[in-house]
Amino acid sequence: MAHSSPPRRYLDHAATSWPKPEPVWQAWEQAARANGTAAGRGGYREAVAASQTMVRTRATIADLLGFPVDRIALPTSATLGLNQAIQGLTRPGCHVIATAADHNATLRPLAHLARRRQIDLTIVPCDGRGWVDPEEIAAAWRPTTRLVTFSQASNVTGVLQDAAAIAAIVSERGGLSLLDAAQTLGQVAVGEGISAADVIVAPAHKWLLGMHGVAILAAREGVECEPLILGGTGSASESLDLPTNFADQFEAGTPDLPAMAALEAAMEWLAAEEQVAGHCRALAQACREQVAAIDGIRVIGGATADTAGPPLFSITAAAYEPAELAALLEQLAGVQVRSGFHCAAQIHDHLGTAAGGTVRIAFGPFNTSADVDAVVSTAAALMR
Repeated sequence: MAHSSPPRRYLDHAATSWPKPEPVWQAWEQAARANGTAAGRGGYREAVAASQTMVRTRATIADLLGFPVDRIALPTSATLGLNQAIQGLTRPGCHVIATAADHNATLRPLAHLARRRQIDLTIVPCDGRGWVDPEEIAAAWRPTTRLVTFSQASNVTGVLQDAAAIAAIVSERGGLSLLDAAQTLGQVAVGEGISAADVIVAPAHKWLLGMHGVAILAAREGVECEPLILGGTGSASESLDLPTNFADQFEAGTPDLPAMAALEAAMEWLAAEEQVAGHCRALAQACREQVAAIDGIRVIGGATADTAGPPLFSITAAAYEPAELAALLEQLAGVQVRSGFHCAAQIHDHLGTAAGGTVRIAFGPFNTSADVDAVVSTAAALMR
């Protein structure tokens, strides 16, 4: 007799959100099917509508972040945006401070520049939760320090950094701060530290509930960032020089119109659904607390009632490798989570998980208490 598979329970929202709100699917499909043009590349009706979508999307982001709209760019991914910012803000011989809780989208380009002796790099430690003490950044400061990069929340543990304190230390010393908001924008209120940074980068496809193909790069007025990629922008096409306005400096190439339309729709949906972050956090907290009570399972990080971080945490199990535990959760209960090192090369030495990483559990807006029950009951059964 054939056995039916358990229902899909998607708990990997820290990697990418799924499913998307229905208006996001609709906006994406309308832009792809009915419009089908390239923004800024024509004067006919659909091309003008595409350009207006890009303008509206930038304006919505500017309102959210409290940045001038002319300081918002839409690169094709957060990884590209972080590379553009790092390459554009660093100078030969300068000193850069990063943190052990950072994502490889930040650490790898910095390590590459350090290996080529273009910069000096210090990676300050985090504690066993993934939290970085701002005083570690102050202690690492040098006369040549120009840039400090940090993730507002660890993508492995969900622990929220004191972004405001870090940005203040950098500002007081005359440096620049680059904040990776991949795990916070859309979940954590902007006033809780995001807007304190000089440069902010975030993808659309995670907690903002948009699609792959577009990201956010925002910089404060006066922050000069050299462009990394040169090419067509749809403007000043008669010149071999890249236009000097901020968006064109970081949007060379054909923009992904469906992704931008989806991001606009997603941000409108999030603004209307005010309880999304609280719903996600409540599920993550309930799951975290119940799993922590199971003998043989270690819980690492996670938001609590007192910490408004993203709705994710990690676990390890004494009897299973992370990859094995993740596979069993899907096979037995349809629970889809990520195992391994989560594109974070430095944090696991500090978490004590360098042997195989962790299993990361991340809740989204369409998860329910039934998903919590599936994780808890299956994990408990596996540990008996």
